[in-house]
Amino acid sequence: MNLPRRLAFRSSALLAAGALALSGCGALSDDSASADDGIQVVAAFYPLQYVAERVAGDLADVENLTQPGGEPHDLELTPRETGAIVDADLVVFETGFQPTVDDSVEANATGEVVDVADVVELLKTEEHEDEHAEEEAGHEGEEEGHADEEGHDHGDVDPHFWQDPLRMADLGDAVAAKLGELDADNADQYTANAADLRSDLEKLDESYRSTLTSCERSTVVVSHDAFSYLTKYGLDMEPINGLSPDAEPTPADRARLEDLIREDGITTVFSERLATKRLANAVAEDAGVTTAVLDPIEGLSDETSDDDYLSLMNANLEALVKANGCQ
Repeated sequence: MNLPRRLAFRSSALLAAGALALSGCGALSDDSASADDGIQVVAAFYPLQYVAERVAGDLADVENLTQPGGEPHDLELTPRETGAIVDADLVVFETGFQPTVDDSVEANATGEVVDVADVVELLKTEEHEDEHAEEEAGHEGEEEGHADEEGHDHGDVDPHFWQDPLRMADLGDAVAAKLGELDADNADQYTANAADLRSDLEKLDESYRSTLTSCERSTVVVSHDAFSYLTKYGLDMEPINGLSPDAEPTPADRARLEDLIREDGITTVFSERLATKRLANAVAEDAGVTTAVLDPIEGLSDETSDDDYLSLMNANLEALVKANGCQ
């Protein structure tokens, strides 16, 4: 890694963003790592942080732009976080998931980037949209306006890829390859770390696959449309909200879900930790069933600060087994 050239490049970028560099707040806090401290990696939100930390090991510092307890969809970057993007050797993000991060990476990143959308096969959303197109037809204009207002229009792909452990493994391989380019002396170690990560994720994938094959029910009612990647295990996901956790379902959606709950004998409506439980609780109460948490693992909270991606995915599996009567 040619640090003198990179440092000069970064200095130019900071000078060009004069307001940022001279801000009273400061682009970087006093305890921020400098380029001399080793490779600096910035991850846009928790699942990307988990992968980057597993692959980097103790050979790089990884910073998460989304603070614990924060909803990643709603992230607004501070001057310090923008400075971290400027100063990073590698930024790992996902185009379309956090528009403010996309804009800042394009404008400010001076190092390398790994964009999930370029290295992981993301699910298309057309099939899900077609399934409910008829009942949503009368509300299309209203819903599009809401999506634009909230800034959560993810285009034609579902960004929640981390619900599939094997796609997480693919991201790990891509991060290892990029870190190996930046730090050739340790390329073999990054590759080995990614292989260890893949091994853990393959075991998790097999656990989901073998456990969810013998369930009394396959339908799962969830708070928002963050779990479509779990359909590979034979589940039918029925979200109350759309791809954004703060989208509002139509009355027709509510009525359809409540009918489905009764007809399919569904026992549980799942809410999540980082978003409001209001709608999930209301649907469950109207249908006369219980609620539980299915964590979309978009970020950690005070409640899950001692957990990691693997433990949360295993907790989700236990919740699905209980709700769907799996053997």
